[in-house]
Formats: sequence, structure tokens, C-alpha cells
Amino acid sequence: MKQEFFNLEITTNGQKLYEFTDQTIEWIKRNKFKNGIVNLSIQHTSASLIVQENADPDVQTDLINYFDNLAPMNKELYIHSTEGKDDMPAHIKSALTNNQISLSIKNTELLLGTWQGIYLFEHRIDKKKRKIIHHFIGE
Repeated sequence: MKQEFFNLEITTNGQKLYEFTDQTIEWIKRNKFKNGIVNLSIQHTSASLIVQENADPDVQTDLINYFDNLAPMNKELYIHSTEGKDDMPAHIKSALTNNQISLSIKNTELLLGTWQGIYLFEHRIDKKKRKIIHHFIGE
């Protein structure tokens, strides 16, 4: 049994889904993880993590539009707006999605479906540096 950590930093440039599946798979293969669990944690409260379709980009557009309608950027709706019109909507979107995801590794393969990818879901409109902690437990 072993544990390993990896910090992945992603620079975002506005509301978008940023796929990082390849970086995670590369880390798994480089470390020759055989079987276990990788827990992914984002260290921010205005961005989140999701597993989502990676074949049709319309899915990403629809997700962004849906969440923008659910939590509109209207400062009149919120008390908290310290960092601008996207501040509180970003926190709402983050609360409705994930800040952690656990995925299985079997025989050195990350167990994702055919059309699944791992994404950082950026909820802010300005450029940000985001940190995603990868924590592997297994063999």
C-alpha cells in the first residue's frame, strides 16, 4: 500500500470547462499505479470539478448556459459581491457541483467511460490560477 500526491495547477481564462484527464492519466502511468483510488480536490470555492462528456462541445456550452441561468450575474440579487458581479454566482455554482471526485484505478487504467473526461469547471469570468490536488491510495 502506498500514497502519492500531485499538485496540478491550471490557469483559467473565464467561464469554461478545462479538461485535465490527460494530465491525470500521465501522472498515474508515470508512477506505475496499479490498483487503487485517486481523490481529486480543488482548493477553491468559486470553481469546481466534474466528470462530463468530452465528445460534443455543445454539452459544455449548455452546462455553462444552464448554470448562468440558475445563478445569474446580477449584483442586485446577492449581498456578497466583494469581487464583482460573478462572485456570489460562482459560489452558488460551486456549491451545486463538486469540490472533490474519487475515481478508481484498475490495472494502471483510470476507470472512466468512453466519452467521459475530468474537468475543472471555472465559474469566474477573470483569469485565475487553480490548484487541483491529486491523492492516490493503493498499490
